[in-house]
Amino acid sequence: MNGKTIRIHLVNGSPSEILTAEIINWTGKIIVAPRSMLAELAKREEVKRTGVYCLLGPDPENPARDKVYIGEGDNVFKRLTAHDDDESKEFWVRCAVIISKDQNITKSHGRYIESRLISLAEEADRATIHNGTAPPIPPLPEPDIADMEYFISQMQLVLPVLGFNFLQAKPVIQPGGTGITTDASPIFTYSPSGASAKAQEINGEFVVFKGSTARVTGPQGWTSYRGLRDQLVLEKKLVPCDSPDFYVFAENVAFSSPTAGAVIVNAGNVSGRTGSWRVEGTSKTYQDWHEEKLAAAAGGQLKDGLE
Repeated sequence: MNGKTIRIHLVNGSPSEILTAEIINWTGKIIVAPRSMLAELAKREEVKRTGVYCLLGPDPENPARDKVYIGEGDNVFKRLTAHDDDESKEFWVRCAVIISKDQNITKSHGRYIESRLISLAEEADRATIHNGTAPPIPPLPEPDIADMEYFISQMQLVLPVLGFNFLQAKPVIQPGGTGITTDASPIFTYSPSGASAKAQEINGEFVVFKGSTARVTGPQGWTSYRGLRDQLVLEKKLVPCDSPDFYVFAENVAFSSPTAGAVIVNAGNVSGRTGSWRVEGTSKTYQDWHEEKLAAAAGGQLKDGLE
């Protein structure tokens, strides 16, 4: 296992106030603060250096989804105060400032990181990007590019831990339905009333595959995840298919749970753990597979304790 240690310091002893985060042997440092504490953040000299920053809050047009603005500046705090006065950026409630502890990030480095982060956030498609388009990447010497790419890779590790999830890449499914990671489940299938869906649990997310179909109209009394289904249609992740009775998934869609995925496919309330998904080619439910996995892990621990 390639473990990482992230040091998080609660500056005022509260997780809802200013905090800092670092990785051992990484020159970067991330300072996170709520918008309401900008005056307190101003007391920290490192936020007045050259660096990049992210403004995050719920998307007013889709509160279930985050909205993010990514920027850079020679004095990051000046940029934050400018955005605090900008009526077009009312959405943000938290900010993350990313600087270099050795102060080796230049204006060109900051612009490089800003451009790359916007592109990565657009690819991940986990948040609405408030920026227009990504600015062009400035020319840098080859060694600087390598250094900045490593710097960005560490940001991608730390930011999700701090609640900034907009850089997390979408789960990628290889041909044949195999996840790119070993932390993946078997393939599950679900076919309610003519719909046909395949899915896989990958890195803690339940991913319904591109090409799966979902019912347009389900049972009466449907209450759960209706807003999510409407949002998927609005975002064209669920699109009409040849039959007017079904939508088709236009891309792989990650859900927070097997139940969320099952409800969208069924267009009605259903349990994703016991009442829908089956391991492909078997009658084994998701819950059966999950319990077998837990039992195997517990058995392995018991065996290790006896050796």
